[in-house]
Amino acid sequence: LPGHWSHSNPVDILGDADPERYAKALEIAAQDPDSDGLLVILTPQSMTDPTLTAEQLKRYTTITNKPIIASWMGGAEVASGTTILNRAGIPTFSYPDTAAQVFDYMWHYRSNLHSLYETPILSLEFDEDQRDQALAAKLIDAARQSGRTILTEFESKQLLAAYGLPTVETRVAINETEAVKHAEVIGYPVVLKLYSETITHKTDVGGVHLNLAGADAVRSAYRAIEASVREKVGAEHFLGVTVQPMITLDGYELILGSSLDPQFGPVLLFGSGGQLVEVYRDRALALPPLTTTLARRMMEQTRIFTALKGVRGRPPVDLIALEHLLVRFSYLVIEQRWIKEIDINPLLASPERLLVLDARVVLHGPEISEDQLPEPAIRPYPMQYVHPWTLRDGTPVTIRPIRPEDEPLMVKFHKTLSDRSVYFRWLHMLGLSQRVAHEQLISICFIDYDREMALVAEYNNRQTGQDEIIGVGCLIKDHGTTSAEVALLVTDQFQRRGLGTELLRQLIQFGRDEKLQELTGDILDENEGMLEICKKLGFRLQYSSGDHLVRAELKP
Repeated sequence: LPGHWSHSNPVDILGDADPERYAKALEIAAQDPDSDGLLVILTPQSMTDPTLTAEQLKRYTTITNKPIIASWMGGAEVASGTTILNRAGIPTFSYPDTAAQVFDYMWHYRSNLHSLYETPILSLEFDEDQRDQALAAKLIDAARQSGRTILTEFESKQLLAAYGLPTVETRVAINETEAVKHAEVIGYPVVLKLYSETITHKTDVGGVHLNLAGADAVRSAYRAIEASVREKVGAEHFLGVTVQPMITLDGYELILGSSLDPQFGPVLLFGSGGQLVEVYRDRALALPPLTTTLARRMMEQTRIFTALKGVRGRPPVDLIALEHLLVRFSYLVIEQRWIKEIDINPLLASPERLLVLDARVVLHGPEISEDQLPEPAIRPYPMQYVHPWTLRDGTPVTIRPIRPEDEPLMVKFHKTLSDRSVYFRWLHMLGLSQRVAHEQLISICFIDYDREMALVAEYNNRQTGQDEIIGVGCLIKDHGTTSAEVALLVTDQFQRRGLGTELLRQLIQFGRDEKLQELTGDILDENEGMLEICKKLGFRLQYSSGDHLVRAELKP
């Protein structure tokens, strides 16, 4: 470049730049390890040829590791050059600031993908002991059988507690004497709230009395709530009160909820809560089910998250516990499909505890049949395919669908494989570093259960006390068809114990459940074990003389 070029970014190659100078500058800039993308700007100058410059630049579409964007300014004068670049696959924009915004969108897109495929920490989301699905379903069914679509606050908290969400102690009293008795058991001061099957916004009808310090105050509050409800909406809406401890708001008031979107089905909401929730409007949305990573990303989108991490000398909230709470809440939303809306406000979050102080649950009405219930946009973890099984030698294993948290276990699994097993699975040698690369494993661990299935066999090693994956079976649907490809891989130590047969048998059952018409697989002709498994399970084998591959086909 001439001596008086900019010597900085942006690289000004000066107004007398010919097409060759543009091309050479682009080639050199593309080799800079400190840059991730290139924006080429051209403005009409007396010595500038927009068309020939575009012809020179289109050769650099072979640069695949860095995006190239062009801003050809000048309207009709540069139209031919713009057409050349667009046809070559280099996007063009009329103004550089628009191109800069596109780079920003691309960066955020990549950042979001990186966050999405970040391996979650092992958590409790799939532990059946952490949620009582039967109790939750029973509570919902009882309300529906009585003709109600709104759960009482007491029922709502029972429902949340069934999924491991901590709720404030709540007792129902249908007269003054019961209210006093409950208050003395709980301990003063207490809160009295309206107990009603029809009214959810209790404050609007005078249905909340706080900080009651003794029996007389409780009796007085009971009578006041009853009178207020009778006057404002009618005596039939008053069924009694709930008695709760007066909780000191020593933390942050959050809101957690769910609602239905016409296109996406159930949608989760998280943000700043309390009485000013509609004023601050600090909220983030996400699609269930959540992993711990997705729960964290959801929280990070809110302004309140900065405070939750600790601010101005205040200690942070237990964010890991909050992640787990959001994960469990997301499973409540997708597993209990009769739920239409949930509103938890406030959810108290402090360094010492997380506590649901108030909750409202709305159900679908009787006009909706079970087969009309909205489906979640993301297919939830298919618990129906979790099965205990026993190897031929009596070793117990669990066969279950893979999940994102399995990535560390998959790394260990690949370290146990012999070269022969790797060769049989991939039909060529693939190094360990390639097999355990994060980019490779996310295609196996982070799957869309609508499009594919990967079953793993999990074994608890008694010597180490650690869980290990000892086998994997994959089924990948062919897009736009009713066929799918299957593949198996069992660690060498556990081969010839029936595990491969069982994994394939369960994949076949999954194929039947998904209404697939054909399952296929390519097998090396020397892989006698896999060929034998396929024969046993009814696959038709087609031998090829040329490439040593056997085509296995099954109509499930």
